Amino acid sequence: MLDQVIRSAPPEGQLPDRLRLPMAFDVDRLRADLDAVDRDWIDHLVKQNYEGNWSVLPLRHTAGATHPVMMIYSDPTATEFVDGPLLAATPYFREVLAAFKCPLTVVRLMRLTPGSVIKPHYDHDLAAEHGVARLHIPITTNPDVEFLLNGTPVTMAPGEAWYLRLMDTHSVVNRGTSDRVHLVIDALVDDWLGEMLAASAG
Repeated sequence: MLDQVIRSAPPEGQLPDRLRLPMAFDVDRLRADLDAVDRDWIDHLVKQNYEGNWSVLPLRHTAGATHPVMMIYSDPTATEFVDGPLLAATPYFREVLAAFKCPLTVVRLMRLTPGSVIKPHYDHDLAAEHGVARLHIPITTNPDVEFLLNGTPVTMAPGEAWYLRLMDTHSVVNRGTSDRVHLVIDALVDDWLGEMLAASAG
């Protein structure tokens, strides 16, 4: 069954399933931008993958998408992307995105409320080895959030930047009393990002 699959260790030479990148961002400024747009969250589309409230705000999306539901969708076949209206209201988010000198596709805020669970699942081909890297920057979290990747916890602090290979099985539970909100960036792996990932892997 898909949700029960735990992938094996990576082949020799493959990147680790998690990497903390050598970047850090101002937590107060991240939270100020979050406060500026913290409304009208859209329920995540894949409802079978979660219980509770897992919701999204689009910052950058597929070109031509006008309906909010389509603006939060990460279409793997899309080739053109545009900044959404919320990005205009979040100057520090724009500064953060500009720090990534690689092509960015979809960028979203993703919120998991207290008591909510993202069930074990994996995202097909979402890995640097396949040319697409998903990057997480926590904005708000708490000690009772547990993110498991390949059955092992990943502890991410606000303001840090992480690469996660999400074609591997992962799950999240928020057992705390506050929201967990991440800035989630999908990036194409060019020479700049490939070199950063390799250097982070040591």
